[in-house]
Amino acid sequence: MIVAFEGILESRGIDSAVIKVGPISLQVYIPGSTLSRLGAVGDKVYLRTYLYIKDDNFALYGFASVEELELFRHLISVSGVGPKTTLAVLSTFNPEQLASAIVSGNVELLSQVPGLGKKMAGRIVLELKGKLERVPVGAITTGLTKEDADVVAALTNLGYSLKEATQAVSSLPNSPELDLEEKVKLALRQLARA
Repeated sequence: MIVAFEGILESRGIDSAVIKVGPISLQVYIPGSTLSRLGAVGDKVYLRTYLYIKDDNFALYGFASVEELELFRHLISVSGVGPKTTLAVLSTFNPEQLASAIVSGNVELLSQVPGLGKKMAGRIVLELKGKLERVPVGAITTGLTKEDADVVAALTNLGYSLKEATQAVSSLPNSPELDLEEKVKLALRQLARA
């Protein structure tokens, strides 16, 4: 299994790139967000990869971040969602926006992706919401401070959903005098009132 590689960018297309790895050139399908970060032809690139095998179709997909790769894996696990649709979704949203849209159940936003109707967007939310609510905090809590992200992590470890935890933390007072334990206690009180 090819999980990652480093090579020289030989060419790029609309949704793919050719990367020379030693004596071999590989065609890799890439979401727009990763494609825009590859650099110029001749630059060294590093990609995390997913080898997609179905019937007689073998294709290599590349990603700049672990978050993109994990979201790709989740999306292609949804019945009826293939790699091309998944690339379109990842090209439309960054990982934070996508995870947030799924966790909040925003079918309207997801259905704006070309080729993804409301029915399929609803299926994505239905099948992935519970999975993404329990993922490590990094993907959705990018806008939070390190300490607030730790509070969200503590709350999700206690069984609260990621959405509940981020809402509770966002309403906490922004005081440097509060330590982690006090912030967790305040967030728990807010969650108990809800």
